[in-house]
This record gives sequence, C-alpha cells and structure tokens, in this order.
Amino acid sequence: MEIHNINSAIPNTLPEELYTLLLQGNSFRLERIVSRGHSTPAEQWLDQEQHEWVIVLSGSAGLLFAGEQDPHILRAGDYVHIPAHCQHRVAWTDPVEDTVWLAIHYNS
Repeated sequence: MEIHNINSAIPNTLPEELYTLLLQGNSFRLERIVSRGHSTPAEQWLDQEQHEWVIVLSGSAGLLFAGEQDPHILRAGDYVHIPAHCQHRVAWTDPVEDTVWLAIHYNS
C-alpha cells in the first residue's frame, strides 16, 4: 500500500496546467489538476463526453457556462457537477496561489 499526497510534485514554474491521473476504471477517471493563472482561451468552450464532478482544494477560479454572463467563483471547498456536453470554460484561476482541483470524469 502506497500513501501519496495531493500537493506533491507541483513544479515551481507551471507554463501549462498540470494534469495528474490518480485513478482510472472502466467508466471513470480521477485526476488532479493544478492551475496557476491559467484559463481556457476566450473563443474555446469545453464540451466533454463524460460528466465531471470537480472540487477546488486550494486557490480559486472562475468557471463560466455557455449562455451565462458572469463566471461562478469557486474557492477552496467549493464543488460543482458539470453534465456531459455542458459547454463551459475556466475564465480565470488565481495567478499567485496554486489552484488545485480534484476532478472525477464518469459515464452515466
């Protein structure tokens, strides 16, 4: 049995978001995402095949859904369920503090 830490192996420089696969099964994927000032390009919407449940463990982010004007602000402890094919994008993440997300992608 190995013990791991969700906050380990985060580099000092982070030119791109860091995705770490933690666990995977036939119909789900659990990953850690680390953002530092990253966002989805303004002209791009994420449209995923699987449902996603995500929690912010540290930092903060703005999550914008298609058809809405203002992003929802997520802080440490906040979570959201994003149904499959619900268009969304990360409007912003904290530029100083690491935003650490835990995301579960799964089929219905």
